[in-house]
Amino acid sequence: MPAAAEGHQTLSTYITSRFEEFSRSQKDVAQYVVDHLEEVAFHTAEELARRANTSSSTVVRFSQALGFEGFPDLQDAAREEYRQSHRPVTAGVQAATTPLFSLDHSPFEAAVAADHANLEETARRVSRTDVEAAVEALATADRVLIVGTDQMAFFASYMRHLLMLLDVRAEIAASPSQEALSRLNRIEPGTLVVGLSAGRPHPMVIRAMKLARHRGASTLALVDASLSEVSKLAERSLYYSSSSPAFVRSHTGLLSLVQALAHGIYSRDVSSYDERIRAFRLK
Repeated sequence: MPAAAEGHQTLSTYITSRFEEFSRSQKDVAQYVVDHLEEVAFHTAEELARRANTSSSTVVRFSQALGFEGFPDLQDAAREEYRQSHRPVTAGVQAATTPLFSLDHSPFEAAVAADHANLEETARRVSRTDVEAAVEALATADRVLIVGTDQMAFFASYMRHLLMLLDVRAEIAASPSQEALSRLNRIEPGTLVVGLSAGRPHPMVIRAMKLARHRGASTLALVDASLSEVSKLAERSLYYSSSSPAFVRSHTGLLSLVQALAHGIYSRDVSSYDERIRAFRLK
């Protein structure tokens, strides 16, 4: 570890404390290191660069900016933190669970195992207080505007569908079209703006969150990077884990969050919602 990070400070904590010093591309690497420690510990610099949407040279420069000689030293620190956080439980506390798959994973098994781990990590990182506050905000907002572009557009649309079933007035802004921009312009104090983000957020999501803050509207972020700019702009933020061996991020955790939030609203008044959902299905 660099001299500045010696002592009991972990690599993740050290990176977080220095986050604002990094360039934009280095911040992409920093976010990925903090939230995907296992992948950093065992992947090459080239693979990490691909997953963080940057170059391998940026990964090396980021390592040196932290005080390491290069990526191998940063990887050693990541492995040490990973080992410390995944020590076996002591005897008599809890028996180790049977692995989901054998060690020689097929590509299919590796992807499914990653999704399984993402659900567990998402559940660990989300607090009951934050979830209850998010459910309350969704259920009581005059209007919900869900902003998510590209791969997030599907989840924005699905979240809107679930909320509409529960009689929550919801709209989406899924592309920088004139119609979507007009919806952003109608943000007001009674609006709840929900920003969906994977990795580096789309400029339109950032714009929506800033506009909401300026106009006194409520904000909620669903993000896979705890250092995300969207999360920093939001009043409330729920993190989901998206680690994956595949060529795309895993969105299992995000899907679980969206469905769990909808179920939280449903649970507030099951009988009345049941009637509405039954009527909708009969249409």
